[in-house]
This record gives sequence, structure tokens and C-alpha cells, in this order.
Amino acid sequence: MHLLRKCSAEFAGAFAIVFGGCGAVTIDQVSGGAVSHVGVATSFGLIVMTMVYATGHISGAHFNPAVTLAFAASRHFPRREIIPYITAQCLGAISASGVHYLSLSSVLEQRFPGAILNLGVTLPLDDRWLTGFVWEFLLTFFLMMVIMAVATDFRAVGQMAGLAIGGTVWFEAMFAGPLCGASMNPARSLGPALIAGEWSHFTAYVSGPVLGAICGAFFYEFIRCHPREDTQVKGCC
Repeated sequence: MHLLRKCSAEFAGAFAIVFGGCGAVTIDQVSGGAVSHVGVATSFGLIVMTMVYATGHISGAHFNPAVTLAFAASRHFPRREIIPYITAQCLGAISASGVHYLSLSSVLEQRFPGAILNLGVTLPLDDRWLTGFVWEFLLTFFLMMVIMAVATDFRAVGQMAGLAIGGTVWFEAMFAGPLCGASMNPARSLGPALIAGEWSHFTAYVSGPVLGAICGAFFYEFIRCHPREDTQVKGCC
């Protein structure tokens, strides 16, 4: 039952991130640009921050398969819970994209006949796999460093976790969103890709964040320069 509660929190968090963040992308499309790029980046940052504070004390607030795998690889998360967590995260993301498709397709068709609903699908600006992979790797590397600091290091201010993580998502989405989508989250990319049927370069949005998160976790372990008091996660994204 305890694991079910944690997975339910992960489902809700991933759903909220895709519903709010990718929803901002989709509504920007159907409204003819009313949200704007700044609005999209801000939506992602704020929803991540909010859900970290809402569920961090319940599940650790991963919401992201790359984060879950990185925590497990660095011995901050039990490996037996990897599959349930990732399953919940992916189902949450897919469900949110399904809601977007069902509720906004008719709006787009009415306003812009013949247009295809974007749903927040992540694609590199130059249509090159390597661009998506490299940028997603680097963005997730730095995001995971921040997560490791506020979630696993007792010297960091744990109460600031939501603000620090949400702020990182916000500023990375601000400058890198137009280039690669700034997903940093395989589940966030999976939902729109599955519902839209758009799989171009999808592997870059899985391999880049996963490898970036694992490298970021181990890099922080290297620079920590202090023995760990324990391996329990205080709350993360």
C-alpha cells in the first residue's frame, strides 16, 4: 500500500507537469500564440516547483524516469521500486497528453482547419538527432546536480528544493526550449510522442536525459567532499 501511494503521487506529478507544461505549448498553438515561449517555460518551472512541494514528502517527487534511474544508480533509491515508479510516471504523462488531444483537437480544427495538434512534442530545431541528444544530456546533467544537492546533501537547504529545481527547469526551458524542447524527462517526451504518433528522434529524448542524469548524479557525488549521512532522498523532481 505504501508503494501504491508513492506511485500514485508520481502519477499525479507527471500528469500535472505534462498537463500544465505541454498544455501551455498546446494552448499557445490553438490560441494563435497567446501563451508565448516565456509563458511555456514559466508554466513548466512553476508546475514542477508546485508538485515538488506537494508530493516531495510522499514519493520524493521524481516525476522523471531519468531522475529515478540516476538516484538508483547512485544508491539513493531502492532498485525494486524503479519499474513501479517509471510505469506511474509514463502513465501520468500519457494520460495528460490524451486529455489534451481529446479536449483541444476540435478547438484547433475550428480555429485553424487542417492544422495538426502539436501536443508539446519534443523535436530538435535543426532536425538532427545529435542536437537533441547533446543538449538534453547537458540540460539534464545540470538539473540532476541541483536535485542531488537539495535532495541528498544534508548541508543544503532542503526546504528550497522546489524553488531550486523549478527555477532550474524554468531557466533551461527559457534558453534551450526553442532549440530542443528542453524536455529533460523521457516521460514528458513519451506522452506527446505516443498520442501524436511522432517518434522522430525520440531515442535522443530518452538516452540524453538518462545518461545526463546519471552523470550528473555521480558528478555531484564526486564534488560532495563530505561523507553521506544516509541514502534517503528528502524530496526531488
